[in-house]
Amino acid sequence: MEMPKPDTEVIARKARVVARLLSVLPDDAVIHDERETRAYECDALTAYRCPPMVAVLPSNTQEVSDVLRICHSEGVPVVPRGSGTSLAGGALPTADCVILGVARMNDVIETDYDNRLIRVQTGRTNLSVTGAVEADGFFYAPDPSSQLACAIAGNIAMNSGGAHCLKYGVTTNNLLGVTMVMMDGEVVEIGGGYMDAGGLDLLGLICGSEGQLGVVTEATLRILPTPEGARPVLMGFDDNEVAGACVSDIIKAGVLPVAIEFMDRPCIEATEAFAKAGYPMCEALLIVEVEGSDAEIDHQLALIMEIARRHNPVELRESRSAEESAKIWLGRKSAFGAMGQINDYMCLDGTIPVSALPMVLRRIGEMSQEFGLKVGNVFHAGDGNMHPLILFDANKPGDLELCETFGAEILKLCVEVGGCLTGEHGVGIEKRDLMHVQYAAEDLEAQMAVKDVFDPAWLLNPAKVFPLDASAGRRAVKLAAQ
Repeated sequence: MEMPKPDTEVIARKARVVARLLSVLPDDAVIHDERETRAYECDALTAYRCPPMVAVLPSNTQEVSDVLRICHSEGVPVVPRGSGTSLAGGALPTADCVILGVARMNDVIETDYDNRLIRVQTGRTNLSVTGAVEADGFFYAPDPSSQLACAIAGNIAMNSGGAHCLKYGVTTNNLLGVTMVMMDGEVVEIGGGYMDAGGLDLLGLICGSEGQLGVVTEATLRILPTPEGARPVLMGFDDNEVAGACVSDIIKAGVLPVAIEFMDRPCIEATEAFAKAGYPMCEALLIVEVEGSDAEIDHQLALIMEIARRHNPVELRESRSAEESAKIWLGRKSAFGAMGQINDYMCLDGTIPVSALPMVLRRIGEMSQEFGLKVGNVFHAGDGNMHPLILFDANKPGDLELCETFGAEILKLCVEVGGCLTGEHGVGIEKRDLMHVQYAAEDLEAQMAVKDVFDPAWLLNPAKVFPLDASAGRRAVKLAAQ
């Protein structure tokens, strides 16, 4: 992935920029030693690395405002960073940038059970939001696989989802308001303690904007009462397409599980070797979970298993205890780590109509043969959020480039069948140069015009989201006009 050349004039001002940052932050919150900045050289898309010029770790909104005000006046690009779990290179630095990490901003500011909301600093991890309210019978619904580590800041930036978002929606459906700092240091409040604030839907614009418009420092999130009960069923099939057809039939039947997860044989084998969850050795596996009272669960699972039986499953296993449920989910939650033990891989994030699952799975298998690279499929099947894991050897010359080309073809296929380039990982740098596949030039122009309003100098999260030739040209024009 090509990145813009660093601005040598900005780098030449490093000492002055560091001195100014130290005037508003504690000494241990400004990291400028070249050896120490390497800790921030990449996110979870580890194939691409570039140490930043400086990294800062503010503790509150005022400190974020001070940092951005300084960087704005110095013309220094800023890359916001949550926990660094982005799989799309969303927090990849440039050599002339300041990384602004929110990891120290992890406090709970307010809980309001009457109005079912919690307000947190955005460095707080996803799972710890539920941890703050679960003793009182509530939870926060979006649950990315990285929820133990990923920050709310990154969830908002990428509009993250998770296994249980089929029923509860993704981040945008659970975000009520934000405190955001503009690039010039101005602090704005958007939304609040209620759904659908009046006026322009600025909150919908901010959620999923990938750090292009501002730095979100606080978030008001919707919390929900913990369901009375939940129970999964495990289904094994001898064919990927048959499993895909089963998913489509469940959705068409009007049943709304809380989750429908898919794994194919390569993922099943890797997961069993790693987690020993007791999965059947078949071609495809589904985990379908429903919630409610015992009577509701029994009714829903009876309908789901009736649909599954029409597709001749090789195994149909309904959980009968909390221990069995935990074991059914163990493998799915371990899948990404398990695959990482056997190979380097690139995790994609295209979204497709559920009805297209059988055909897309078949084409991915055919393309795997054509490119000579194996693929493991593990994804949120209920809402068509594909996560093909393309296996490659990072030490083999040309393998990464081949993997990227293969991945691009899969994402193009997703768009061709009526889907889109990303469901929850974001565009980042990974899909940046594929944006023209989904959007016409006029569409991209409209999106970039929005960034002009929020970040006129184009200093926030450079080289992400928009095709590099378009964004680089835009930034050059803005800088020349200053």
